[in-house]
Amino acid sequence: MAITGAAELLATWEAGLAEAPTGRALLLHRTARPDVDTATLPVLPVGEREADLFALRRALFGERMQVRLACSACGEDMEFDLDAGEFARSLAGQGTPGDSVVRVRQDGWDVEFRLPGVADLTAAARAADPRTALLARCLVSAVRDGTPVGAGDLPVPVQRRIAEAVEAADPGADVTLTIACPECGDATRAELDIASYLWTELDAWARDLLLDVHLLATSYGWSEPEILALSPLRRRYYLELCADV
Repeated sequence: MAITGAAELLATWEAGLAEAPTGRALLLHRTARPDVDTATLPVLPVGEREADLFALRRALFGERMQVRLACSACGEDMEFDLDAGEFARSLAGQGTPGDSVVRVRQDGWDVEFRLPGVADLTAAARAADPRTALLARCLVSAVRDGTPVGAGDLPVPVQRRIAEAVEAADPGADVTLTIACPECGDATRAELDIASYLWTELDAWARDLLLDVHLLATSYGWSEPEILALSPLRRRYYLELCADV
């Protein structure tokens, strides 16, 4: 993955300030996958997007991710490190690349179901019955003893088999952590939302960078593009010189 320049990252951050979390996640995914058309990104399997965002996080901010989580039993704060590179590699190795349809055969049923993308989950969440809405959106075909049927005719056991097949084909869609509390010993389960985590880091980075731009522009009279064109090492060196004056 090519590392995006400071100016491009700042533009992504600026655009994301006016967006909801789903819009920010899409901007981050577009940064991670400039090779993919923007309209295609929301329909990629969720696990593929998660792998892309972990890879982007690793490229921008390194391997080490610091996570803070409250124990669900005693409320104690738990701090620990995760390896973004390990997550990116494990998620990228799961599933079958390019194959976004699973097939279920059971009791005379032959069903093809598309792995949900972010757009599917977002649309289904707005429905009165999200599970039914997602089933209808992603069902490719369903045949019972040679007769085509609709999503509403799928029995519960078949729906359950579809859910199991989707989970097996796209396990990276749900990144859940299980952490044992060092104080009480109980385990806490929590979803790791890499899009929100990465946006928080990008926001802090952008604000720090703009402060650097302000200080260097004030001291040297340089423009923002000139300052952003400097490498991080050279920017830091000039900032140290400013502090010594």
